[in-house]
Amino acid sequence: MLLVVRHADAGDGRSWTGPDRLRPLSPTGWRQAEGLVVRLEDYPVDRILSSPGLRGQQTVQPLARDRFLAVEPLAALGVDAGPDQLRALCWDRGLRNTVLCTHGEVVGRLLGDLVAEGLVAEDRQDWPKGSTWLLQRSDRGPVHGRLLAPLALQGLQLAGP
Repeated sequence: MLLVVRHADAGDGRSWTGPDRLRPLSPTGWRQAEGLVVRLEDYPVDRILSSPGLRGQQTVQPLARDRFLAVEPLAALGVDAGPDQLRALCWDRGLRNTVLCTHGEVVGRLLGDLVAEGLVAEDRQDWPKGSTWLLQRSDRGPVHGRLLAPLALQGLQLAGP
């Protein structure tokens, strides 16, 4: 099982004046990041891999704290990563119960490829910010996928600004 997370809300990138890789989560994004802890509470998580971008790492920090795990930045999950890099991660049998936090463009390419290969999913192909795609892989047959909608918790002491 893989949990492919699209990073949480980071505001409008066009209004950010610094390097894109340093764009942080917005207050809404921090609530979505905290919501990820609740959304994934019923799923085992052994590793957390993330885009090297700040917003990706911030998205999974609350989950990492909750599970006593480190966030491992990985270039293959970056916004500029090639499609083959993420596909290789998805088929890496050494990755079990792993969260992969990446960008919307990357999730879209991955789902497009999986649909072409026969992805079985009851949910429409969508990936809003802060959402998770639960992907069940098997040696035989297609990948089964399920969309877990984002959950933005209200009234929490936020880890971010």
